[in-house]
Amino acid sequence: MARASNIEWTDMTWNPVTGCTKVSAGCKHCYAEAMAKRLQAMGSERYKDGFKLRIHDDLVLLPLHWKKPRRVFVNSMSDLFHSDVPFEFLRRVFETMNMCPQHQFQVLTKRPERLVEVADSLTWTENIWMGVSVENQRHAFRSELLSTVPAAVRFISAEPLIGALDDLPLDGIHWVIVGGESGPKARPMKEEWALSVFRQCQSAHVAFFFKQWGGVQKHRNGREFLGRTFDEFPVPASAAVQTLLAV
Repeated sequence: MARASNIEWTDMTWNPVTGCTKVSAGCKHCYAEAMAKRLQAMGSERYKDGFKLRIHDDLVLLPLHWKKPRRVFVNSMSDLFHSDVPFEFLRRVFETMNMCPQHQFQVLTKRPERLVEVADSLTWTENIWMGVSVENQRHAFRSELLSTVPAAVRFISAEPLIGALDDLPLDGIHWVIVGGESGPKARPMKEEWALSVFRQCQSAHVAFFFKQWGGVQKHRNGREFLGRTFDEFPVPASAAVQTLLAV
């Protein structure tokens, strides 16, 4: 349940939890659900219940065995802050991340309400990057909730971007990823939506990463935006301070 990833902004995925439930429009064509059903059909033991949420205790300590530094997307096949994930298990996942300073752990949720509820009971070492999904203006409030969390890097995944996002709260946000939906029923992303987010990031001095245009066959549309590839990554506040001190 850890594997190299084709996701452009990470190196690998780690899934101590699998399965989820839909909470907003961005979940409609969930790639993780489709993958879970394929794995179930292939006889995978971990997906014998399809996309039903499951806890995998045997995977909690897995990152302790990885020596080479990596960017690790946590729970690409679930949501760590799902209400059915016991807090004690969530805390154990955080403890593992705390013990692995060589890695950057990228945690993404569509449930910032629970994130905010438990944030003060977790240890936020600098290697934990916390993000929320914001697929349209209706869910921009997730960014405001995220800004209250004491993570060294706070980021927004505007993917799939399925609507205008012209007023994105960026106070306290370090990084924004934009991407269109992909797959058989992909909803199109308008260029004007992506351009609006890009301009807001420029104005707020927030790192901008353009992941993909998406589409039914996403490889045909590529990643180029405004004539170039945007692969910007955030700089944690402490690293920025160290750079200034060294000048």
